[in-house]
Amino acid sequence: MSEIVNALGKLSSAEEFLNFLEVEYDQRVVNVNRLHILKRFNQYMARHSFSGGDDGASKAEYKALLERAYGDFVKSDAVTEKVFKVFQDATGVKKFSVDSLRASMPARSL
Repeated sequence: MSEIVNALGKLSSAEEFLNFLEVEYDQRVVNVNRLHILKRFNQYMARHSFSGGDDGASKAEYKALLERAYGDFVKSDAVTEKVFKVFQDATGVKKFSVDSLRASMPARSL
């Protein structure tokens, strides 16, 4: 395992990742979106094909991915980006079948 991957594995907070990878950030953005930034960073890492270069090249790749993840939340917000399932499901439109509506209605007495 490379030194950079080992070092990343020891980090936990958004600030630790941002500082370690030397990404400039606004604390106000991180305060509101820390989990979203880390989740998006994880998604970008999962889709990225790393070059397998030395630690300097690897660190640059990780930095670029974290900058991209952070940037997503500078220009947008958590609801728009829909990183977590709760936001993916919260589209504002709920669908119900007619049968489920009938079942929820009280029985009529004639």
